[in-house]
Amino acid sequence: MKTAIIHEWLTTYAGSERALEQIVGLFPESDFFCVIDFLPEQERKFLTNKTVHTSFVQSLPFAKTKYRNYLPIMPTAVERFDLSPYELIISSSHAVAKGVLTNSNQLHICYCYTPMRYAWDLRQQYLRESGLDRGLTGMFARMVLNYMRRWDYAASTRVDHFVAISQYIADRIKKAYNRDAAVIYPPVDIDTFTLCTEKEDFYLTASRMVPYKKIDLIVEAFSRMPDKRLVVIGDGPDFRKIKSRAGRNIELLGHQPTAVLKEHLQKAKAFVFAAEEDFGIVAVEAQACGTPVIAYGKGGVLETTIDRETGIFFPEQTVRSLSEAVRDFEKVSDNFDSLAIRKNAERFSEARFRKEFKEFVDKVVTGKS
Repeated sequence: MKTAIIHEWLTTYAGSERALEQIVGLFPESDFFCVIDFLPEQERKFLTNKTVHTSFVQSLPFAKTKYRNYLPIMPTAVERFDLSPYELIISSSHAVAKGVLTNSNQLHICYCYTPMRYAWDLRQQYLRESGLDRGLTGMFARMVLNYMRRWDYAASTRVDHFVAISQYIADRIKKAYNRDAAVIYPPVDIDTFTLCTEKEDFYLTASRMVPYKKIDLIVEAFSRMPDKRLVVIGDGPDFRKIKSRAGRNIELLGHQPTAVLKEHLQKAKAFVFAAEEDFGIVAVEAQACGTPVIAYGKGGVLETTIDRETGIFFPEQTVRSLSEAVRDFEKVSDNFDSLAIRKNAERFSEARFRKEFKEFVDKVVTGKS
């Protein structure tokens, strides 16, 4: 089938791009579309020299760095793509990609990372953290998000089949769109993140430093446990604020290449994870290294981590709850088997993703024909 793949935006090679890479590999003859493309040359090898068809947003002022400011016009941007020559459309979507216009002779499969968070469950947090929760500016922002929410729901009706990255997201798709979704977990590069059974006496967390990742909570909790060493990898808007709260037992390394992250994931006694994530790839990468996870017990991590076998959950995003989990972990840390933890992570391999996604596409294509 003549196939088009559409992705929201290409600015960095991160979690969704890892799944995109595998999808592109499954459909090497496909044509590729996205709203904007500013992906660095060293990160775009997976596109295999494809021509990337971008929208008019690509040429707007400051699109490279301020592209999220153009979110209100992105629905128009994706609807302008002419996908009429294609029989199969695969959207890789967490915002607007699923909104491409199709006809009754086309099959549209959406690999969905989440319903659009700006319009749904993170609406109030987005307004508050952007300083848009009051005054005339706040009123206008709410009007825009109301429009985005209506459009997003309408866009969901253009999808023939949803595939969610976790059962947690499948449940959110059902709540937001009243649509059922198959679940295919995203690919994790477990061949790069290899097993190490010798651990050192430090804890690790790694993330982009934005509010919902809760790195500030982790740093504050360990600052109150000065006898426990914490290493933090990552950068972002909250870096300075978090650094100002860090005690002497906390080492902030900023952004680091994959090789450095891998080494720390292999040697850490445990990986600490405090966000409510849709899936949480880094928690699986830690387990691929044989490292147990201390995680907030909500979201996709409940599907990737086995309580008391590959990690420990804490029930609240509070300093007290996390601190108690760390103390509980130290009481039973000798019970964790690095080999068993690694085995659990192997459930999320790239090969498994390719197999499951190809089988799903073949099934629905056969059903349509």
